[in-house]
Amino acid sequence: MKKREFLKSILYAGGSCCLFGWNTARAAGGPAASEAKNLVGEREASHYSPTPRGVKCLICPNECNLKDGEISVCHNRIARGDKLYTMAYGNPCAVHVDPVEKKPLLHFHPESLAFSIATAGCNFACLNCQNWEISQVSPTETRNESASPEEIVAAAAREGCLSIAYTYSEPVTFFEYMRDTATVARDKGLKNIMVSNGYINPKPLLELCRVIDAANIDLKSFDPDIHLKLTGGKVEPVLATLKTMKERGIWLEITNLVVPSWTDDFEMISKMVDWLAKEGFADVPLHFSRFQPLYKLTRLPPTPVATLTKAREIAVRAGLKYVYIGNVPGIGGQDTYCPSCKTLLVKRMGFAIQENHLSGGKCSKCGTPIPGRWGQET
Repeated sequence: MKKREFLKSILYAGGSCCLFGWNTARAAGGPAASEAKNLVGEREASHYSPTPRGVKCLICPNECNLKDGEISVCHNRIARGDKLYTMAYGNPCAVHVDPVEKKPLLHFHPESLAFSIATAGCNFACLNCQNWEISQVSPTETRNESASPEEIVAAAAREGCLSIAYTYSEPVTFFEYMRDTATVARDKGLKNIMVSNGYINPKPLLELCRVIDAANIDLKSFDPDIHLKLTGGKVEPVLATLKTMKERGIWLEITNLVVPSWTDDFEMISKMVDWLAKEGFADVPLHFSRFQPLYKLTRLPPTPVATLTKAREIAVRAGLKYVYIGNVPGIGGQDTYCPSCKTLLVKRMGFAIQENHLSGGKCSKCGTPIPGRWGQET
């Protein structure tokens, strides 16, 4: 079995492959914090301002105002006198090779591999977080590797990856590490993927837009009150991020996790997809993803398939052309159809493509262009 086939086979089953010696993705199940390998990459942060109280972080809308020694709500920025430092630079706690479909990105260089990295920390506190062991803690509490941007890029190239994905936790909170790695990657001909909640201020976002090629943004709820209660953050900055990324030509896909009793209201879903259609996102793939009971919402059931199917129907009726169902393999929810002639173009099972009837990024039957990065573009 070839290496690529091996990777696809283990990842199809939901696994992942750690490339720096041992799996660092779960702090809670590992040794005690005193025994963990803590390589804290502390260096001066960007996008902050001194205030009478201390220093104000300007990376995201939380805009934490910190006194000397205080740590930001994202767990990885610390005030040192009148300066702000990131504690998440060159110390990833998770490093894996994934199929790009796992991000999920279904219209971005299908079947290519993404070298995926994360550090600890997140600027949200989602009740349904899937990676809380690394997102809701500081880099001082996770088992980390030491890897500079140059080393990450070299490893990605060595593993035959087309892209580097900043994912698993929240890459906005390791902004400097992501930005510098992405800059090196672009210079070396690799692409960059940001998998994010989109909770970032305009100035640092525009800085990232110069080096990011693709993004999947979690639109966790369209209702402002529910979004705040579920995540601890406002929805308006996320909507602004979607608009900016689209305007800047970044390939964009959107994920909406449908959480029973939280985000499964069909009226709210209808308002969300109507907004997307009105704001020019009809060609942007939308993923309705199935919730699994994790972290602080273990009392809830998994999202019923019927709910996901209904949500997809609402989105299609609203005019969205590429609507997918995630985390439910085997029901055809991740297949791509031509919006003009309805021909099945890409049939998927899990993260693997079983049929591909695209020709030069177009429907092979009627010639309709299908938006995406299908491998022809650099």
